[in-house]
Amino acid sequence: MSSQKRLANAIRALSMDGVQQANSGHPGAPMGMADIAEVLWRSHLNHNPQNPNWADRDRFVLSNGHGSMLIYSLLHLTGYDLSIDDLKNFRQLHSKTPGHPEYGYAPGIETTTGPLGQGITNAVGMAIAEKALAAQFNRDQHTIVDHHTYAFLGDGCLMEGISHEACSLAGTLGLGKLIAFWDDNGISIDGHVDGWFSDDTAKRFEAYGWHVIPAVDGHDSAAIEAAIEAAKAETSRPTLICTKTVIGFGSPNKSGSHDCHGAPLGADEIKATREQLGWEYGPFEIPADIYAQWDAKESGAAKEAAWNDKFAAYQAAYPELAAEFKRRVNGELPADWETQTNQIIAELQANPATIASRKASQNTLEAFGKLLPEFMGGSADLAPSNLTMWSGSKSLTAEDASGNYIHYGVREFGMTAIINGIALHGGFIPYGATFLMFMEYARNAMRMAALMKVQNIQVYTHDSIGLGEDGPTHQPVEQMATLRLTPNMSTWRPCDQVESAVAWKLAIERKDAPTALIFSRQNLAQQERDATQVANIAKGGYILKDCQGTPDLILIATGSEVDLAVQAAAELTAKGKQVRVVSMPSTDAFDRQDAAYREAVLPAAVTARVAIEAGIADYWYKYVGLNGRIVGMTSFGESAPAGELFKLFGFTVENVVEVALSLG
Repeated sequence: MSSQKRLANAIRALSMDGVQQANSGHPGAPMGMADIAEVLWRSHLNHNPQNPNWADRDRFVLSNGHGSMLIYSLLHLTGYDLSIDDLKNFRQLHSKTPGHPEYGYAPGIETTTGPLGQGITNAVGMAIAEKALAAQFNRDQHTIVDHHTYAFLGDGCLMEGISHEACSLAGTLGLGKLIAFWDDNGISIDGHVDGWFSDDTAKRFEAYGWHVIPAVDGHDSAAIEAAIEAAKAETSRPTLICTKTVIGFGSPNKSGSHDCHGAPLGADEIKATREQLGWEYGPFEIPADIYAQWDAKESGAAKEAAWNDKFAAYQAAYPELAAEFKRRVNGELPADWETQTNQIIAELQANPATIASRKASQNTLEAFGKLLPEFMGGSADLAPSNLTMWSGSKSLTAEDASGNYIHYGVREFGMTAIINGIALHGGFIPYGATFLMFMEYARNAMRMAALMKVQNIQVYTHDSIGLGEDGPTHQPVEQMATLRLTPNMSTWRPCDQVESAVAWKLAIERKDAPTALIFSRQNLAQQERDATQVANIAKGGYILKDCQGTPDLILIATGSEVDLAVQAAAELTAKGKQVRVVSMPSTDAFDRQDAAYREAVLPAAVTARVAIEAGIADYWYKYVGLNGRIVGMTSFGESAPAGELFKLFGFTVENVVEVALSLG
């Protein structure tokens, strides 16, 4: 048995032992891809187990995340802070080795994978970030950004539509440092895939503009080595290495079958597999000589030290660029950020404008963009409608990656998952945009951003029935509630240009979670505020208009309905009511405030409350209670001019006044 095969068998043994101990999991893919992983991780992957966050490390993504014991075995063997006890604790509560790789649980996990196709899409984002960062910072004789992104993916990833979106764009952008390994084992949970997956995958990727290396024996180390070398030599196109493997390699009775895809091999089969592989060690037992050959701590430290020397020379030649690079990869905002942005917001309040909040968003981008060279914007083929480009926007292309704006095409899901990859890579503050309705296509990628707690700013315009004539297919109703109900998501629906700027400021500052910014197509009147009210916008909900003494009625509204609430409050006041208007652009931000502040804005004793929003009504019961009322949507919209629709669905002063008076 060759030394390399023995090293790969360590992965196979740990993987089958981990799944067996957990009595659940997927041993087949790790056992099938072990030879590929051995060649890549021992001969090509530039990484430092003692510093998993080294800026110029290669990125590795296990897109077929169900095979998680593969990456856990690799991290353990190469010297990351992942012990054999952690592997024994696979899939157990609070372990560092959950069922699918989870970002933030174990060092060396670059992204959460599991929903198939999103890992390779994250990898596309990482490769975009590498190419853009290199174009912006590298100089003649000084290359400080120079790393590859490697991804393992299976048949399931290739079946998912998101892989078409992402890999098509990767070819267009010429991501030459993206190398993907297709685990072509012909097996999925249902069995042999030729009955439902008969694509010519190689030709598909060639059509995308990829460099394709076909028919590589995934169990032949020399063939794998040659394929990787050829992939690295191609610098103008991403590469797909098509590796033919046997799922569950080494298992005498279950290899090549779906029986080993998603279930433990069983004690008898594991014993037989050990004999077949010539693996003479017990469960979770790795001999010292194998550990020594796998250990990458010393070599990784040397690689990072060599890079540090290169960076020191760069710093001497370009001190300002070096300082900017460090600021950006560390995720720090410019030193004068707080002063500059607060001044911009104050000037907006002092200079009222009646404009659509999507236009207010663009104006904010214009103001903030000049402060943030790390902005990486984009839209899913709706830039003129989303208004996501500003005067400093420069398109990123295959030929010139120094830009700060990506034209994603009609790829909402792909865009959102690519942005997750850009955020995970570091060095950029990424944002993307589409109509709010089409967040449905991208919802799972936004959920993944929330799950991983990474900064993904999504601009969602055309926020309600105010879209008008395009009709119910394009009019979001339930989408705002869906976003608000997602853990870790921050959702903002501002009512004017001032709230829009505050929302953008907080999204940019919020490094540990995604933000959804929801903007209108129609013009919105600016509200009057004093300095305290402007400051309180950041709290998510605040008193916009108040009465003398204790209110006997509270109107709560967001977005375009805030001005409606203000007008209704004026009529109700004229009828003798003591009315308070609360603007609540962000329910999650409001919910994070202390109890005293929330009580000051929404006193528990005041039970007469009306919530007004052109979105699904049911969400607002948490703020109005059973005694309150909601002016909201209980159906889909219709196709008609916006004004007619607002009247049809009750978003009028007259109806709000009538609903409020019905409370007594």
